[in-house]
Amino acid sequence: MSGRWRYRVVVFGVVALALAACSSDTDKTPSGTSSATGTTVNVTLQEFTVLPAASSAPAGKITFIAKNTGPKREHEFVVVKTDLAPEALPVGADGSVNEDGAGITAVGELEDIAVGTSKTTSFTMAAGKYVLFCNVVATEGSETLVHYKLGMRTAFTVT
Repeated sequence: MSGRWRYRVVVFGVVALALAACSSDTDKTPSGTSSATGTTVNVTLQEFTVLPAASSAPAGKITFIAKNTGPKREHEFVVVKTDLAPEALPVGADGSVNEDGAGITAVGELEDIAVGTSKTTSFTMAAGKYVLFCNVVATEGSETLVHYKLGMRTAFTVT
């Protein structure tokens, strides 16, 4: 290899190392990580669980990508701020969460998430405790399925 090519290879290597050293994890936006514009959290909805990729995120803009993996029921994704435990939210006569009930503050929701689809929403969230849940009530034959009561809820913390 000539001296000129050796010089180019060394310069290229130095530049590549410098660029790698300057990058940071905050530039990446995989599930549950922060970026300069906020945090993205992927959430899996399935019968009958709510599974966020991360259980907490820093205060500020948080983008939730809710994906319904089914296998056969439509779901929704609801976020409330509360100091109550996920299983202790106020409920109505049918067992679904009263989203205007005592001890909770509605943040927002995504409705009608069909099996195999995803929906995205963003909220500016202050530090505190939150609950993520599905509040669908569906009648199948003679059975009424209240997704919240069946366990579709989880705690989420904003730091």
